[in-house]
Amino acid sequence: MKIAAYGYTNRGGRENNEDSIRLQWAGDRGSFVLADGLGGHESGEVASQTAADAILAGLVDGEAADEAGLRALFQSANAQILQAQAVPGQEEMRTTAVALRLAGEEAAWAYIGDSRLYRFRGGELREVTKDHSVTYRKFLGGEISYMDIYHDDDRSRLLRVLGREDCRPETGRAAIAPGDAFLLCSDGFWEYVYNEEIQADLCKAESPEHWAQLMLLRHIRRTPPGNDNFSLIAVLVEGEE
Repeated sequence: MKIAAYGYTNRGGRENNEDSIRLQWAGDRGSFVLADGLGGHESGEVASQTAADAILAGLVDGEAADEAGLRALFQSANAQILQAQAVPGQEEMRTTAVALRLAGEEAAWAYIGDSRLYRFRGGELREVTKDHSVTYRKFLGGEISYMDIYHDDDRSRLLRVLGREDCRPETGRAAIAPGDAFLLCSDGFWEYVYNEEIQADLCKAESPEHWAQLMLLRHIRRTPPGNDNFSLIAVLVEGEE
């Protein structure tokens, strides 16, 4: 197997881009990180860059060989952000994060906040991370429908992020095979492109970049003026040529 990937980030209608993406892959191994600094806090871009750099370095160095390792890596990144909060102007900085590690025939991931990971097999959605937000909790409790998540007033109220003493990322793992695909994205992207559309565009895509382009065409038609930063990382698992 071999991995192909493509990353894209855009500041949208904001003055600064507080999203950070990191990609590194070769052969059948790859490390991918996306972080979204919280716009309501000072220095969100510093928090997202700190998290993305720390998590990618740990993935590449092999520190996160399993789910326990991924949790420890997120906690280490959280400690770095907490330490950086001592700098004036950075006291309240926070960030979400989602990370994916592919190695051989296995995938492992971790996330905190509302940046998402989608996993596909045979062109069908197999898994999506569960946002750590008040809105997603309302959905799980049956108060709102899944489609309400995209418009609910509480969707920006996050229950878990990096930059707080209590750091509780969630993790997962799965076997992978040629034809599998993964998408990491920030809320500025997934709020405007629905799961069924992501899946449909994957089925038409010839490469990770093509998949991203198809989805971004949908995104650009829907975003209002002043829209949030938006980012994605598209990953395809291919067979050997």
